[in-house]
Amino acid sequence: MQGDRASKKQQELLSFVDGFIKGNGYGPSYREIMRALGYKSVSTVAIHIDGLIAKGYLARRDNSARSLEVVTTRSDTRNQAPVDETEQKLIAKIKTLELTNEDAAVIKHSLNLLGYEKAAQSVIITDEKSTK
Repeated sequence: MQGDRASKKQQELLSFVDGFIKGNGYGPSYREIMRALGYKSVSTVAIHIDGLIAKGYLARRDNSARSLEVVTTRSDTRNQAPVDETEQKLIAKIKTLELTNEDAAVIKHSLNLLGYEKAAQSVIITDEKSTK
């Protein structure tokens, strides 16, 4: 059902997840979402997240905690190219790499040149990561 519009509650959750990831560099836990949005149950969070995944707004990198990724925050995705399977695989692989800032910058630039903008956005440049 990719391309369906997000409900108002889903849009609110999506906006929170997007801001959390941008601020922290990793996804929020379901409990953090629950508390931030005033939900009474983690299952409510799960229902909204599953809906956002089904509609193509969110994706999970893997089955680990904090592995949510925002695919798009647009409430109307009809004119936006979806993230294809190749790009999703690139994003998942990039998340597992430990790169120097120099390597990360080169990879980010290369992905942008190839048109993999979402994958390029997933490359994080920090002083904490290094090779080996």
